[in-house]
Amino acid sequence: MKAILYSVSASLLFLSSNVPVQAQKGTCQGMSLGKNVSLNGFVPFPATDAWRQDITNATVDGNSDAILATIGTTLKLHPDFASDIESGSYIGIPYQVVSGTPLVPVTYDAYGDQSDPGPMPIPADALIEGYPHPAGSDRHVLVLDRDNCFLYELFSTSINRDTGKVKAASGAIFDLNTNSARPYLWTSSDAAGLPVFPGLARYDELKTGAIHHALRFTLPQTVAAIVPPAKHYAAKSSEQYGPPMGMRLRLRADFDISGFTPQAKIILQTLKTYGMILADNGGSAMFVTGAPDHQWNNDDLHNLTGVTAADFEVLQEQPLYTASTIPTGAAPAIQSFTAAPAATGTVLSWTSTGASYFIVSPTAGAVRGNTVTIPTPTVTTTYTLYATNEYGRTKKTVEVTVP
Repeated sequence: MKAILYSVSASLLFLSSNVPVQAQKGTCQGMSLGKNVSLNGFVPFPATDAWRQDITNATVDGNSDAILATIGTTLKLHPDFASDIESGSYIGIPYQVVSGTPLVPVTYDAYGDQSDPGPMPIPADALIEGYPHPAGSDRHVLVLDRDNCFLYELFSTSINRDTGKVKAASGAIFDLNTNSARPYLWTSSDAAGLPVFPGLARYDELKTGAIHHALRFTLPQTVAAIVPPAKHYAAKSSEQYGPPMGMRLRLRADFDISGFTPQAKIILQTLKTYGMILADNGGSAMFVTGAPDHQWNNDDLHNLTGVTAADFEVLQEQPLYTASTIPTGAAPAIQSFTAAPAATGTVLSWTSTGASYFIVSPTAGAVRGNTVTIPTPTVTTTYTLYATNEYGRTKKTVEVTVP
């Protein structure tokens, strides 16, 4: 066993203390493996997460009519997913479920200071939004790790198919067993700082007769404000009653869906029970996001365009945060980060308070608990522990010296 020496340094990124949510008992390991596959009944995040909240009886915002008037009451609902290719690309945001996929570094070229560092289990042949010709899309990549129950999301992604090197504008990691807790004012792979995957309409859910979570949607313009669960805004409007990121719309209870075709009817019932959450700027209508699947009936889905903004209600926007009222607090504290030799490799251990999730880079990636065993390096290597919560990120390093 080679001798191990280490030195430690720490730094604090502004923007903190959040109590981790108890891990959910679910069927993450029961998901099928592959691209755009069935999750076999697994619903990401705990039942208490905003995406899974039944909002049938939630309070309507006092300014609902004014907000809808600003959006445009004649704006039509539009399914941004389908079964076929249009202009050389599949419509919708694809995803893949992986197991045992090697972790690879991720290089960020735009929002690295607000992104989660790698490594991540991104396959060299991962589907990129807009595949097989994704040049004109947002180029999202969504990967669910079945082994460890983490969700990895990237925006504006490029993958070198020969080397496996990954580059993106931004990226985020979400623990599928806990409520997400990214820092306020940080983007993710979405402008609202939210995960994309839990808001997708997926055929594997629809075929069971019900979708058990809110859907993601976009509008052409939003204002500089957020409603939880959103954490970030990307304002394109200054209208007094403009829509904020995180705004949730609910299809009116008295809207008659009985005459709609089967697939459209299930989606509309979802919008009555769980609503849809505003997550990004884009499109010229109320674009509802889904994953591509050859089993979608495009003619059936087209019936959704018969629904307009006037058929919805804006749920109470409380709390509503602007730049001057964003919550602040303490980022996590890391008391120690150490390395020690072991029979099976090198053990990295740490003590920390106030963290929602941890990433160890390079080698380990997203981890739970306060220790991880990695292969003993063959050359001197500096490892960085990132501890993050709703108010910021702290990092600390340890150097493993190989004489």
